Amino acid sequence: MQHRIVVLGAGYTGAIAAGRLAKRLHHEDVTITLVNPEADFVERVRLHQIAAGQDLRPRPFGEMFAGTGVELKLAKVTAVDVDRKTVTVAAPVAATTGPEREELEYDTLVYALGSGWNDGGVPGTAEHADEISSRPGALRLRGRLAALDAGRPVLVVGGGLTGLEAATEIAEARPDLDVALAAHGALGEWLSEKGRAHLRKVVDGLGITVHEHTEVDAVETDRVTTADGRTIPAEVTVWTTGFAVHPIARATALELTDQDQIVVDTTMRSVSHPDVYAVGDAAMATGPGGKPLRMSCASGVPMAWQAADAIAARLAGTKVPHIGIRYSQQCISLGRKEGLIQFVTADDRAVERALTGRLAARYKELICKGAAWGVANPTVGMPSRRRRVVGQETGSRARTEAAV
Repeated sequence: MQHRIVVLGAGYTGAIAAGRLAKRLHHEDVTITLVNPEADFVERVRLHQIAAGQDLRPRPFGEMFAGTGVELKLAKVTAVDVDRKTVTVAAPVAATTGPEREELEYDTLVYALGSGWNDGGVPGTAEHADEISSRPGALRLRGRLAALDAGRPVLVVGGGLTGLEAATEIAEARPDLDVALAAHGALGEWLSEKGRAHLRKVVDGLGITVHEHTEVDAVETDRVTTADGRTIPAEVTVWTTGFAVHPIARATALELTDQDQIVVDTTMRSVSHPDVYAVGDAAMATGPGGKPLRMSCASGVPMAWQAADAIAARLAGTKVPHIGIRYSQQCISLGRKEGLIQFVTADDRAVERALTGRLAARYKELICKGAAWGVANPTVGMPSRRRRVVGQETGSRARTEAAV
């Protein structure tokens, strides 16, 4: 009987995990089902570009996974029962055939449902603010920005990587708008001195008004109110203060953190349910120095490699590899012409070295293209090594077989 692997979510981490498993295990021994509500891969790191009016190259999963053995199921996950080892899915709204709801059984589950925007419970945010953590959100914001007349105020709330990229992209694409950024602390406070100086130069050059040390307490249709009682005009408010993980895990018996992330070991295996692996934003894993990995593509991709390789090794009865996850840089696009590459320590602390300007913009573009390439090439160009699945996870290695 084939071992059933179900992967939930086809963002960077889920798609890479599914593709890598297909390269690591013999197709006769496993079935790999990738569940996702959309038929195209979404380059989340480029959603600010979509919001600013740019069109991206489509990346259909049908082409990406052709001939790999990965079966794409277009559906939305509605429930996970880790005791019965089942996943309940619902057909997309646009679907015209097939059952409305279906239950999938699994032997191994890879949970990669990721995260979405986090309104933080701030009054008016859910009703009046826009988000760019999803393609529908980015497209909605795109339409709202396109409808604005010259001179209208746009406020980006959040001074992290997403907020910086959104504010600069919008300001560059629409110099006729009055773009502002509200940051909880100082502008780019986590960057090196060189990084902060370049960021300030670019922001000032784009005419972006920066409200530092500002906390937004409420969002209305045409303004926000700050904790110190000020009002900032905003015909459009873009909320980028952080991410919240998908809520499905909260209803399961999985061991979770206070932020509802699945607690995993160094192989991305759930500490409470060994047949479940979690990768990307959905998982709480630790990196150098025992620090939690931050929600990012830089964390999620090696987590997906680790999970896929660990699953394959355990099913084949071979030694489980351990992939060291560490940071080297933070890549920030500041519009299409400017960028900032902040080099960091292994545990993600800024060092003085930074790359800036047009060269940094080109560098960031290569990083984005490389991330998309990595989804379609999950073994990073290395030969496939498909192993046979033994009867038990800890069984003999005698049946291990490699195919290039």
